[in-house]
Amino acid sequence: MSAPTVRPSAPAARAAAAVRHASAVLARLRRARLFHPDGRSFTGQVTIWGTPGPPTGVALLDQPGRYAATIRFSKGLSTPGSWPDVLGLAVRLHAAGPFDLLVGSSAAPPLLRAMSLPRRRFAGTYSTVTPLRTARRRVWLGLLADPESPDLGRSLAQVAAAARTGEPRLVLAVASAVGPWRPLGEVSVGDQLSARQDAALAFDPIGNVPAGLWATGPLAWLRDQTYRGSRAARGASAQSGGSLGVTV
Repeated sequence: MSAPTVRPSAPAARAAAAVRHASAVLARLRRARLFHPDGRSFTGQVTIWGTPGPPTGVALLDQPGRYAATIRFSKGLSTPGSWPDVLGLAVRLHAAGPFDLLVGSSAAPPLLRAMSLPRRRFAGTYSTVTPLRTARRRVWLGLLADPESPDLGRSLAQVAAAARTGEPRLVLAVASAVGPWRPLGEVSVGDQLSARQDAALAFDPIGNVPAGLWATGPLAWLRDQTYRGSRAARGASAQSGGSLGVTV
């Protein structure tokens, strides 16, 4: 089941064009991504164990599988070194699709998983912040610290060092509005990509989602338009780059 397609009204189309244009202008002035410009990208692997408890209704999450991935760690405001920031994690599963999962630093409790929270350490709770919709319910997806993983440190340089000396891992999890996080898989970080490959990457958390999952609501609409404008300013598409070294 896919998200319903609704033709926007003329005022909505004009508003979308205005947001895209403003986002593109800001990205050109910044000469970088509009959001999370400072980051490091890596090859990786996502292993899905399957959803514990009630299934989500999304086959990619409910059924065991293993997928090549591209992973990007970033800082939202590009604060220096280990200074606190809203940290970001983007994971592209090279499955049919592909699937772009973008999460930001937050906290585990239900109310706090819906908020972006600055912190120093790259190990911790990351959440989609805004819920995603399935045919059955609203869900949040998250990446959680793995206590047995090599430490990711407090800076992007330390994240890169951890990837060189070990294989850092994070736990992929799903949650409802009030329930606890339910682990359903694992994300393993591999080799670092070049700065050129990092610059070429472009993610689409609204359009690149698996069957049975979609983002809805005003924030999803705003995010969609701003990401479109940012990609346009860089000459990137919604599927640019990736660990396979090609447009995927």
